[in-house]
This record gives sequence, structure tokens and C-alpha cells, in this order.
Amino acid sequence: MKTVLITGTSKGIGLEAALAFGRAGYKVFATMRNPEGDQILKEIIKDESLAISISKMDVDNDESVKNAIDAILNEVGSIDVLVNNAGIERHGSIEEMSMTDFKDIMETNYFGAIRCAKSVLPKMREIQNGCIINVASVAGHISNSPLGAYAASKFALEAISEALAQEVKPFNIQVKIIEPGIINTQMAQDIRETSDSIYPQVNRFGGLFAASLNTPTPPSLVADKILEVAEENNWKLRHPVGPDAAPFIEWRASMIDEEWIDWNAANDEDWYNSVERDFGLDARQEKVSKTL
Repeated sequence: MKTVLITGTSKGIGLEAALAFGRAGYKVFATMRNPEGDQILKEIIKDESLAISISKMDVDNDESVKNAIDAILNEVGSIDVLVNNAGIERHGSIEEMSMTDFKDIMETNYFGAIRCAKSVLPKMREIQNGCIINVASVAGHISNSPLGAYAASKFALEAISEALAQEVKPFNIQVKIIEPGIINTQMAQDIRETSDSIYPQVNRFGGLFAASLNTPTPPSLVADKILEVAEENNWKLRHPVGPDAAPFIEWRASMIDEEWIDWNAANDEDWYNSVERDFGLDARQEKVSKTL
């Protein structure tokens, strides 16, 4: 039986990924910061008799990661697949966000993935086999307000994944990057909330998320892609997921940097009209709120 370790499995993409691998016959080690508070995953495991073990691991903490992964390796000997899914999101303008928020995002989304990779790599390298899947984002290619801090963490995760892929390929270890678009998770729901920011981008981008979530893409779609990528015997690095992911990346790539900055810096009316014209979405918050 193949083994997989997945971080951040209490909800959203992580929870769905644990179920997807469990239903596919894997021995799943589902980790989270507070397993005692999780009931949804526990109930499904019991109802479906899945080979999923839930354990405590805080990816922000060196000792927690080491202890959790050492325990797993002592139990099963090796981990075939690591899915670095744990992540947090804070959004707001650069001026208005706290330094604590900036640090917290990088600690979880970037350093957390590195901690876990470093802990599984010695054994993967020894047996010359393994797959490390890092869940990044379309925001790993595209930076715009109010997701500057989040995008910085995902840009960093993309960069370190690309370097890691070069280092470990001679040891037959695959590295894959998953790049979801706007997915119907609590994180996306939070972005759509309005605030009293002095910067218009903060609220109007929330309107874009809210309009997109009127036709939601479920996290199970990303989970299925993670499973598919884990079982593919190839070296393809990047995998956009969701109907808007690849188109949005390509759309940004079609612009020079100054055009991208001007698009985001446009006045409200021009920006909303552009979104409606280019994406078919009315992101004006007063209209979006009536449909939610």
C-alpha cells in the first residue's frame, strides 16, 4: 500500500485530498494543527472505513514537524508522497497589513513546506523514490492587491519548488506544483468580505472573488488533480487547476508589467468595466451581495 502525508487536512483542499487518496487505496497520514477539533474527516473515515490516520502537526514548528514525520516513518518505513497543502491567507494593502501578518503567511506557506520537504527527503533519497507536491496558487504567478503578501509566499514556494526539482531528479524524486484558481474554500470566502481600506483594490478584488463564487469550483476538483499528479509517471512541474487558472495566467503573461500595474491602478469604474468585458463578471459589490 502506498503512503501519503498531507498537511492542512482539517478543511478545504486538504480534507478533500485526504479523502481522494484514501478512496484510491493509499495509507493516508492526514495532519493538522488541532486534530482534536476535527469531526468531519473522522466521521467520513469511520463511515467509509478508509485507511486514514489523523495526527497533530504544526508546519510552523520545527519540533512538531520532526516528531510527527519521525513517528510516521517509524510506523511505515517510508513516505511515497508528500502533499504540502497547509496554508493561510491574509489580505489587505501593504501599508495597512501588520508585519505579524506578513511573517505568519511566510512561516506557514513557505517555510512550512520547506520543513516538511527537508524531513522526508533523506528517506526518499535513500530509497531513490518519492513525490513532493506543493500546493501553490495562480497567485504564484500573478501579484496584485490586496493579495500581495499571499502572492509573495506563493511566488517563493514556486521558486523553491523549481530549485528542489533540479536537485532531487537524479534521485528519482518528482516535484510537482499545483496552481489552483479561485476555489470555493473558506479562504476564498474570506477574501470577498468588504473592509474600510483606504485603497480601492482591497474591496473591488473581493467583488471579483464573490462574483466568481456564484459559480463555485469545489475543492474536490483540486484534490482529484493532486491525486492524478501523484500517480503520473512524468516530470511535468506546474499544474494549473480550475476553469480560470490557466486562462488567468495566460492573460497576465500577455501584458507587459506596466500594463498590469495600470490595470490594477485604474479607477473603479474603468476597472469594473474591464472585468465585466474581459471575464463576463460584474464584480461591483452592491450587485454581487444581492446574489449571495
